[in-house]
Amino acid sequence: MAIDEDLNDRLREALGYRAGVSEKRMMGAMCFLLHGHMIAGADRTRDGERRFIFRIGKPNHTTGLALPGAEPMVQGERTLSGLFFVGEDDCTDELLQTWLDLAITNALTLPPKGA
Repeated sequence: MAIDEDLNDRLREALGYRAGVSEKRMMGAMCFLLHGHMIAGADRTRDGERRFIFRIGKPNHTTGLALPGAEPMVQGERTLSGLFFVGEDDCTDELLQTWLDLAITNALTLPPKGA
């Protein structure tokens, strides 16, 4: 996986200024965190697929499955509940905001991580 700056810029624009948001390289991507909890990221696969990554949490997994372009993250044979890939082509600005709203809502339910 490789970092995709164009998709990162889309995430930055959609997030706007929000207190507690930071960026960190994780999982081969640039990830965006809220109070230390991952909410989203973006990468490019070895095959050149450009995609977003969203952490919306286990309680929102079924909601995520119903959204266009949702692909649950799989590690080995295990599906990681609440983590999704969404291809750039499937992610309109409106849908991007829907995913971010779910991810932010999830992060706000978690206790802030220490500095």
